[in-house]
Amino acid sequence: MSTETRHTEALARSAVSRKPRQGRSLASYERMLEATKALMIETGGDAFTLQDVSERGQVSIGSIYLRFESKDRLLHAVIAEELTAILAKERVLIDKVLAETTTLGEFLPLYIARYSAFLEEYAPMLRTIMARAEADPAVSEPGKETARRSSEMSIAAILTFRDEIRSDEAEAKALAVFQIVFATIARQFGLGSTPESSDPYLWGFIKDEIAKMALAYLRHAD
Repeated sequence: MSTETRHTEALARSAVSRKPRQGRSLASYERMLEATKALMIETGGDAFTLQDVSERGQVSIGSIYLRFESKDRLLHAVIAEELTAILAKERVLIDKVLAETTTLGEFLPLYIARYSAFLEEYAPMLRTIMARAEADPAVSEPGKETARRSSEMSIAAILTFRDEIRSDEAEAKALAVFQIVFATIARQFGLGSTPESSDPYLWGFIKDEIAKMALAYLRHAD
């Protein structure tokens, strides 16, 4: 088991009572997860029944109970799958930005723009997972684990340009920049705060200004 995502992997393992092998059973299983995911996003939580999942996914109630002993376990399976997928896609995003940039000045605006678009895409599911984590201890630790890994990837990417960071505490500065960037974007898309009804033009301006401020901060000598 990976030590980096052990809580998420444990959640995924404990969620499924009987894993599908292949063919029709695997297709049915995937429809259960997709239907549950769609309903979680639509309701903003778990305000739906297994009958709703059955009808949306075109699977029988009996098939659902064959794989999951309860609705909670089904939710856990979806959450574990989503957290794993989000981290993997975030890794791809960061690697692509690094491959396209050679300086901190090039990296920051491109990273902020793409990270913003990434969080906007996944905000509906992330909001649902965050709400679930507040009341469900089984989801809390995987959620924290994912947030930690996410921050570590971004901080490491910033530190790729360590030579441009004029400080003996480059790690601390990179951490501060990530926290500021994340907090600003998270507020924009209602992650942990009230969603903003902002002007898209204004948000584009703010993203550009954050990149400029972050660059000036990182290049400023202590």
